[in-house]
Formats: sequence, C-alpha cells, structure tokens
Amino acid sequence: MKKILICDDSLLIRRQLKQFFHYNWKEFEIVEAINGKEAVELYRAEKPFLVFMDIVMPEMDGVSSLKEICQTDSDAKIIVLSSVGNRETLREAIDAGAIDFVQKPWTDEVMNKIIKTYCS
Repeated sequence: MKKILICDDSLLIRRQLKQFFHYNWKEFEIVEAINGKEAVELYRAEKPFLVFMDIVMPEMDGVSSLKEICQTDSDAKIIVLSSVGNRETLREAIDAGAIDFVQKPWTDEVMNKIIKTYCS
C-alpha cells in the first residue's frame, strides 16, 4: 500500500485530508506530521509516495523541510498545500523542490486531479 504523508500543524486540515482519502482513495495509507521537523523524520522512516506540506508551521517551516527532504531523496513528490498563496512563497517552495501547489481551502476536484496526475 502506498503511503501519503500529510504535514500540517492544523488538526482540522489533517482530518479533512484523511477523510478525503478515506472516501475517495482507499488504496493509500495516511501518515501524519504536525510540523516540518516531524515530517522530515517521518519521510525518512516511512518513505511515502507523496507528501502534502503546509508552509507556515512551528519548529520547522515547510520550505525548510522541503529542502531537507529533497536532499535526502531527490525523487520526493511534495505538494505544497497552503493558504499562503503569494508568488514569492510559491516560487520559494518550487525552488526548494515542491512539484505542485494547492491553495487552501481545496476542492475535491482539485485534489482528485492532483492524485490522478502524480499517483498513476
């Protein structure tokens, strides 16, 4: 079973994403991190197929954790999922290794397209 890592400091966002996968994509196992530092540790331990990463988080932000994960695994598939949607932040995330960006709040249509694009 392929694993997806959801990294967001918001319990509500993690629950919403888990629910989305539970109802739409049961073939994935979900792993959760509450900050960038934990995401890096879980990425190394769990080797997820895909990562959804918030940008603004305590302990280690999303861009810093993106950089660290991509240094560990240059093939990492990390999608930024953030309400911080300015061009500078997006550019910084893409430069750090993100493969895509989803603006919060997302729609099921957008998330289904992301999964079909990167998981098929």
